[in-house]
Order: sequence, then structure tokens, then C-alpha cells
Amino acid sequence: MPQHEDDLFAGRYRFDGLLGSGGTADVHRAWDTRLDRFVAVKLFTLDDDPTARRRFQHEVRTLAGFDHPALVSVQDAGTAGRTPFVVLRLVDGPTLRDRLADGPLPPDEVRALGARLADALAHIHERDVVHRDVKPSNVLLDAGGNAHLADFGLARAPGTTRLTRRDQVVGSAAYLAPEQVRGAEVGPPADVYSLGLVLLECLTGRREYGGGAVAAAFARLDRPPAVPPDLPADLTRLLLLMTALSVRRRPGAAECARALGGR
Repeated sequence: MPQHEDDLFAGRYRFDGLLGSGGTADVHRAWDTRLDRFVAVKLFTLDDDPTARRRFQHEVRTLAGFDHPALVSVQDAGTAGRTPFVVLRLVDGPTLRDRLADGPLPPDEVRALGARLADALAHIHERDVVHRDVKPSNVLLDAGGNAHLADFGLARAPGTTRLTRRDQVVGSAAYLAPEQVRGAEVGPPADVYSLGLVLLECLTGRREYGGGAVAAAFARLDRPPAVPPDLPADLTRLLLLMTALSVRRRPGAAECARALGGR
């Protein structure tokens, strides 16, 4: 990482503040001196962990294969010194988690947000990719309020080699699908379930399955989410289907996008 103001990371990027930090990566706002624009530079802390390095390579390849307005596009990738990095289009706004700190969203806004995210999920599902970590903090909002699905570090094609141990549950406890909690094979319906919980939280302003990680994860096996009775009937029905315990009852992401978009 540059130590002085005039230093450039990878000979090109000047850092302008930390946007976020996780277990294996930090994301920085940066100025691209070649194209004269701000970008997001994600730096990976991989040490000598071969699994983490494969996950980095997997995330870059996964993102590079997408072309959808609600998905954050890759603009550059490589290794500077011993630091692997990926450069992403900057979505210069809050996360959906930040937005929900101000309270619930009106149904029409939730429909628009949900339709856009469901359409993005349909795009990745058509390419045999499952996100596996759909949650408010992984949804970025631009200046116009448009949603963008981010963080594909846990994404995986069904049936491909696992980048985590078979007995390790991946994703965020409050938004896991039941099959993720059980440790079963995870496919596109898991993303639909997680999106259903996200949209429900947007409408109620509260996380449906709270508490500690274990309690939050297993609560969905004991009770269905509580969908408010005063919502429009079609929205109530859709949310109940999206968050159904049975994988087979859940609609596909494209069907959700059509229903939420009024198509």
C-alpha cells in the first residue's frame, strides 16, 4: 500500500480512504490516474493460504463474467508486490444496511429495489453461479438510490469444488436459507430465500431472525418469517413463497423480478 501521498498503488491508483474492511480483504476508495475517475480497490490479505488465493482468483473470474447494471463490474485485477487486488466500479453511496438504520422503506421502493436485485440474481443464476451471501450490507446504493449487489467472495457454481470445508456453513446467519443451515447442497433457491428476508426487513425495519449467530441460523427451521398482514396481498404471497422452507416452493429469481416489477 502507498506510504506517501505521491505514491501510486500498482503504479496507477492513489488511495483516498477506507470504504470497508473484512476478514480477508479491505476496500479502498481510490483515484485511477490513467482514466481520471474514482474506483474501489479491494486488497486481499492472503498470506500463504492457498485456499484464500483460490477464492481471490475465483471472485475475480466470477465478477468478470457478469454484465448487468446491478452488479459491480471488474475494471482491473492483479498482484502488487505480494498483495492481490481487484479494481471495481465505485458505487459511491451507502449500503442498504446503512439506509435501513433510518427505518423501513415504503412498499413501492421495496418493489423497485427487489425487482432490480432479483433480476441481478437471475443473471448470475443463468451462469450457474450462486451468491450465497445476499444481505443488506452486500447491497450498495448509488446516488440515485439504485441497488447494486456486491461481494462475490462466497459465490459458487453448484457442483463445483468447495472453497470451504464441507462442514463449514458459509454466509451470514441472519439471512441463511434453511438448506444452508442444514449443510445441504446450496443452489439458486438459497439466494431467493435470502433476498426474501432482505425485502421483508426493508418493509418492517427489523431483522427477522435476530440474536446470536446459532440462534438466528436455526430459528428459521422452527418458524416461518412473520410477514405483516397489512402488506398488499400479492407482495405478502410472494414473500411467503420466497421464504418457504421447501426449496421446491420458492419461485426462481427471474419470476420474482417479474412479480416485483409488475411484469
